[in-house]
Amino acid sequence: MDFLYHNLIYLIPAMGLVGLVAMAVKSAWVTKQPAGDAGMNQLAGYIADGAMAFLRAEWKVLSYFAVIAIVLLAWSGNAVENSSPVIAVSFLIGAFLSAFAGYLGMRIATKANVRTTEAAKTSLAKALKVSFTGGTVMGLGVAGLAVMGLGALFILFYHIYVLKTGGNVNGEAMSKALEVLAGFSLGAESIALFARVGGGIYTKAADVGADLVGKVEAGIPEDDVRNPATIADNVGDNVGDVAGMGADLFGSYVATILATMVLGREIVSHDNFGGIAPVLLPMVIAGLGLLFSIVSASFVRINSETDSVQKALNIGNWSSILLTAIATYFLVQWMLPNETFHLVRDEVSPNVTKAGALLFTKNGVFLSILVGLVVGTLMSIITEYYTAMGKRPVLSIIRQSSTGHATNIIAGLAVGMESTVLPILVLAAGIFGSYHFAGLYGVAIAAAGMMATTAMQLAIDAFGPIADNAGGIAEMNQLPEEVRHRTDNLDAVGNTTAATGKGFAIASAALTSLALFAAFVGVAGIEHIDIYKANVLAGLFVGGMIPFIFSALCISAVGRAAMAMVEEVRRQFREIPGIMEYKAKPEYEKCVAISTKASIREMIAPGLIALITPIIIGFAFGPEVLGGLLAGVTVSGVLMGIFQSNAGGAWDNAKKSFEKGVEINGEMYYKKSDPHKASVTGDTVGDPFKDTSGPSMNILIKLMSIVSLVIAPHLNQEVNSNKHIQKELRMQSQTIHVLKADKKA
Repeated sequence: MDFLYHNLIYLIPAMGLVGLVAMAVKSAWVTKQPAGDAGMNQLAGYIADGAMAFLRAEWKVLSYFAVIAIVLLAWSGNAVENSSPVIAVSFLIGAFLSAFAGYLGMRIATKANVRTTEAAKTSLAKALKVSFTGGTVMGLGVAGLAVMGLGALFILFYHIYVLKTGGNVNGEAMSKALEVLAGFSLGAESIALFARVGGGIYTKAADVGADLVGKVEAGIPEDDVRNPATIADNVGDNVGDVAGMGADLFGSYVATILATMVLGREIVSHDNFGGIAPVLLPMVIAGLGLLFSIVSASFVRINSETDSVQKALNIGNWSSILLTAIATYFLVQWMLPNETFHLVRDEVSPNVTKAGALLFTKNGVFLSILVGLVVGTLMSIITEYYTAMGKRPVLSIIRQSSTGHATNIIAGLAVGMESTVLPILVLAAGIFGSYHFAGLYGVAIAAAGMMATTAMQLAIDAFGPIADNAGGIAEMNQLPEEVRHRTDNLDAVGNTTAATGKGFAIASAALTSLALFAAFVGVAGIEHIDIYKANVLAGLFVGGMIPFIFSALCISAVGRAAMAMVEEVRRQFREIPGIMEYKAKPEYEKCVAISTKASIREMIAPGLIALITPIIIGFAFGPEVLGGLLAGVTVSGVLMGIFQSNAGGAWDNAKKSFEKGVEINGEMYYKKSDPHKASVTGDTVGDPFKDTSGPSMNILIKLMSIVSLVIAPHLNQEVNSNKHIQKELRMQSQTIHVLKADKKA
């Protein structure tokens, strides 16, 4: 037991390493699976080459951004006592690992897609095993890199800034260590935003072009080999839903753990770990969740063609949640003392902290974690209800497709708006409950509990685009109907899991942003945020506006890129004779180039909004106004994220329902019918909602909070300087008053 007490901190990166080893084993297994004939491999090669071309172009642009950010962070870290130029190195490592996580996912997805198609020739069970194992590689890679990177850096900074200086674990020494560590999260979230927005613009530009010209105008299937945009469309599934999602959840994972650690520093804990148990706890929970995800992944299997793929995935997901909940109880009981105290600021000297009243016990911390797991589960269930085929929301869109394109759009918008109600009530209850049990630390540890099973969540999420690509390869190679039927089965489930994954991500972002917000308030040295002040209220409204302009930029970018794609596809159909008769090969590479150039160019403006706005507001108007801005961004961003993701997911599955046939007013309708064409229009509108602007909301709100946390020490200096000036003015005023009184006497 003494060994664990003294070495628990070193076991954290070790658990991350275990995850990476498991990832390597599963990756090797996928690579060994048969990849089909030469035609299948040729198409898979086009997809892989297009995906890597996008990554190289994106990394080139992001490298310029990274150099500028490193210089600014090194300068700012040297400008205040509570930070260090080392924060620039921390940023670089976070950015690199975030990009590397996306690369790992992209690499395995472009190998697993064609192997899933080949496996579908044999059975649905084999196809599920290959595609889900490919997704598992992505999940374990993201979680393993995050746990190992964050754990190793914390050990390093803890030794440099706390142990070597003999600093107080609840004081400025630990605050400095965590401030430098925040650079890691800033790097991860910065790359995640550009990867998610750029990947989303890429995939939806290609998807819209393939749908509007290929399916609606030419009357050919989406993944028909004659469609010039089909390769770009399949590439987009990888750059948006694999690399983008991987970087997204890597950033979410790190930000959640970091926020909990920052709040954990303010907990006075008489434990066996030198008083840092509240800081270590979220990292240990993440490590255990990673290990349990490895175990639970083995439960995802089916035995026959009629078995439910969704049920198999649910078994794996529920197993990881249940194992994490049980283990967390014993972990909390072992690590935390019976009573913990929260640090409060001294009213006379705001920079001085002292032990405050008893706030919570270790049982309260466990109950907060339980609340987080329940919130994550409920968010997934609610999202599945609003986006799954056969449920009331999707059926309502299908029925209203019978009266035209406009009523389909109206129905989808209504479903998206309605879908915000239950998730927000669940989030509100989760915030209230976790705060009741353990204060703001409880809210943060609830988010950490929710994110503990990220490896499993991402494995389920990444399996979807792999299955989608497998179906595309089957369609383009004109494989037997039974093969396409199996890949369609996987793809339909993948659409629902993608939607539930986005619901899970936005829920975690809401709790994480609240924790980061609390950490910012503490580091910035402000005691409260008064919305009765005109400038704070103005900041609140400006913050509420930002998700709207951010969404507008993302959606407009998709629209412009899609127009260029549509024109190119029409040109090829018009100028290249023989495409429709399979006598000529489309120029796939030109469509890939259009999506690549458009996505790289258009991702800059939305990214700069998230990075620059907090800096301008913070230094121009002060930390209290910046706090109002963050509150507005968080509330508005969560609502916009849920609305757009669910509306897009419901539109998508309404369209897919026509492939099997739907009954409307006693009459059956199938593909190419007028209601189906209306559903294609709805799906086209929903594409940028669910895959570009919607999922980007969670990165937006977290990134703005992290930027605010990084600049908080600078703002704290201004706050203290202003307070000092005000104190001097009061003293001078009192002196003048005394002199006047003496003169009169």
